[in-house]
Amino acid sequence: MSKAESTLNPRTKGYEFFGPPGALFVTLSVPITTYALYFGCAEDTGGCPPPISTPAIVNALSNLDFYKSLWDTQAALMYLAWYTFCIVAWFVLPGDWVEGVQLRSGGKKKYKINAFSTFLLTLGLTSGYIWQYGPQSFTFFYEHWVGFITASVLMSVVQGLACYAASFREGALLALGGNTGSFIYDFFIGRELNPRIGSFDVKSFNELRPGLILWALIDISMACEQAVRRGGQITDITDSMWLVLAFQFWYVADGLYNEPAILTTMDITTDGFGFMLAVGDLAWVPFVYSLQARYLVFKQNELGPVWTAGIVFVNLLGYYIFRSANGEKNDFRNGRNPKNLKYMTTESGSKLLISGWWGLSRHPNYLGDLIMAFAWSLPTGFETPITYFYVAYFAVLLAHRQMRDDENCEKKYGKDWHKYTKLVPYRIIPYVY
Repeated sequence: MSKAESTLNPRTKGYEFFGPPGALFVTLSVPITTYALYFGCAEDTGGCPPPISTPAIVNALSNLDFYKSLWDTQAALMYLAWYTFCIVAWFVLPGDWVEGVQLRSGGKKKYKINAFSTFLLTLGLTSGYIWQYGPQSFTFFYEHWVGFITASVLMSVVQGLACYAASFREGALLALGGNTGSFIYDFFIGRELNPRIGSFDVKSFNELRPGLILWALIDISMACEQAVRRGGQITDITDSMWLVLAFQFWYVADGLYNEPAILTTMDITTDGFGFMLAVGDLAWVPFVYSLQARYLVFKQNELGPVWTAGIVFVNLLGYYIFRSANGEKNDFRNGRNPKNLKYMTTESGSKLLISGWWGLSRHPNYLGDLIMAFAWSLPTGFETPITYFYVAYFAVLLAHRQMRDDENCEKKYGKDWHKYTKLVPYRIIPYVY
């Protein structure tokens, strides 16, 4: 490495996730947990959780046939076809080119914005297919669940390894946190900041398209499976399934429609693209976040109008906080301040909001996210805590992300950050945390 490159890409001195051992633990535990949430809450395993003893679990894990059952050639081919479709749609569908944030190497990268049109095309094709062949034709996700998990995990491993290897080419801009020299850590956290093939940005593509849109398709498939069991028409599904579909569809559509907003997130501006983001985008999001819809296939729950109205209110409250907080932030970052929000100016010239939602906590958008996550689980009732796994996991994820963000801001702003934290003392939940 030349002197100029070593200055631009300094060696990372600190670790997150407790270093290489922690990175190895998360690398293994994320796929294992994704499988466990199926085997621990599924119709064909006996319940949620199933009445399985520890010796039975040990026997299953020591049986070679169990591991063979994780592979499903049909599911793998279908997943590969889906991923290919997303790539083709990125190239073919029109979209604006939007600049990202300033890079430390100088200049800004451009990103093609057409995730929402990809979503609409996908929904159009899917709706036409179901209309033509009936709900029974779109239940394959429920039937081949484990095989799809395996295919998505393998895709994540391949991409993580490929991006790690490609990061050693001359001129690659590395993530400041992913150049430690430890293979397992750098592979996990992401060594290169913006891996690209020509103008095709691997990280931003994976962030929204293959996993997020697949999440919506899985929800449709779960609704179709329930409909088949309840009479054969989509209109036969329960009100609880309708709520999950509506909430999660709206969340996915909102994220895709506001695609440019991801260009200022930590995932894009700070983190490299490695196994952590790959497996999160491709496997964790579609196959863990859709747990409630899958559960409602075999635990059908009719809520009634009162419970339905209450759950809708909780979700709308979360969405209002999430969207209005992000709106304040995006307006302010783009030089607008329609609400005349107060702010403090740091010695470096940066401006930090200290009123509005951002005066109540440093991450009010996270609070909205958590409330929505809770609303998504409420339609499943209270027979099992497993369907609330997403809420618990999301709380830990957002708390960890908040700590990472605060640590980076402290390094960036120094004593000004300490002044800011006195003005805005709460991290996520006002008056609580």
